Amino acid sequence: MAGPPGIRARSQGFADIFDRSTGGALTPLNVVIERVLSPVRAMIEGRETLMFGTNSYLGLNFDPACIEAAGAALASFGTGSTASRVASGNQALHVELEKAIAELYGRRDAVVFSTGFMANLGAIGGLVREGDAAVLDAHCHASIFDACRLSGAKILTFKHNDAADLARVIAESGIAASRTLVIVEGLYSVLGDVASLEAISTVTSQTGAVLLVDEAHSLGLYGARGRGVAEAQGVEDRVDVIVGTFSKSVGVVGGYCVTSDPAFRALRFAARSYLYTASLPPPVVAAARQALSIIAGDSERRAAVSAHAETLHRGLTGLGLPPLAPPGPVGAVRMPGIKAGLDTWTALLRAGLYVNMLIPPATPNGEVVLRYSVSAAHGAADIEAALDIIAAAGRQTGVLRPAA
Repeated sequence: MAGPPGIRARSQGFADIFDRSTGGALTPLNVVIERVLSPVRAMIEGRETLMFGTNSYLGLNFDPACIEAAGAALASFGTGSTASRVASGNQALHVELEKAIAELYGRRDAVVFSTGFMANLGAIGGLVREGDAAVLDAHCHASIFDACRLSGAKILTFKHNDAADLARVIAESGIAASRTLVIVEGLYSVLGDVASLEAISTVTSQTGAVLLVDEAHSLGLYGARGRGVAEAQGVEDRVDVIVGTFSKSVGVVGGYCVTSDPAFRALRFAARSYLYTASLPPPVVAAARQALSIIAGDSERRAAVSAHAETLHRGLTGLGLPPLAPPGPVGAVRMPGIKAGLDTWTALLRAGLYVNMLIPPATPNGEVVLRYSVSAAHGAADIEAALDIIAAAGRQTGVLRPAA
């Protein structure tokens, strides 16, 4: 009797499935950005395309001051650090960036990682281990689930944004609350809804559990200084650890975690994804620091994102494609199935509009959605053009009824 397939056979099976599903056609998995023209425009298949599927929420990846800072660092420090932070890769730029992050959040300590994914691996893996409990919102990002699996902690989930269910899970876990890490996101990136941090942080404060909030998609967009949803909801003092990324609003790559709890001051030395990988390239670090200074003082960009989100949300609702969450920098509309979703996504792209198509298991509740994001770099004309393209594509594919 044959046993389980070997590594090559299993890998070939995955490849065959992919080939059959795409048939050589353009899909969300093989789009190539041929040239980036601006934070919200790119060339795809030789066509100038409006980008409503990037994470450049504030347009800082093309900000002149950020580009200048990156160029100066490139000239002074070279293209890369060539070592980890505990070897020769601990440059003054890295230390200055960590100080800037700590100052932005008004926290004592900050640690910079090479990606946001690695920030979750390092922070979570440094906090919990076998015998502890990691209690996650059911809609948390894959990096959070992977970090918890690698940590060895017992993984439990609670119903999305349901503080009462969180309290129940903690009470029934069989593990002391003092050994329990609760993990949520500030802004959930699939549907675009915001965490109920006031209710969730009340539960963790009352039980004594540790609370970690991933503000990856909310940094720069929420709160008076752009620190995220915890700041906007006035509960930062109840959040023990904040994790975030530089690959969204900051416009580069990298991740970080911040805390004021003295018990966690040595977190970097317990984080394997900090210890055993090369540090961020100097140009990236310099651009990130410049971007953070802009984020702290520029409320106009945040206001622009909010205004665009409201306009697009209202327009989609009027078309008969109501987004699945209130207006925000990220939104998603439900498709009736994978074929309809792919047909509509393709029609949009052919007409010059790029959005994301997401399917299970990346989406909750088996949803098939088209996800969009808005940027401060969009103009009112871009929003209007996007709505016109969506209306035409939706009628073409049958997702929308033909115009009367």
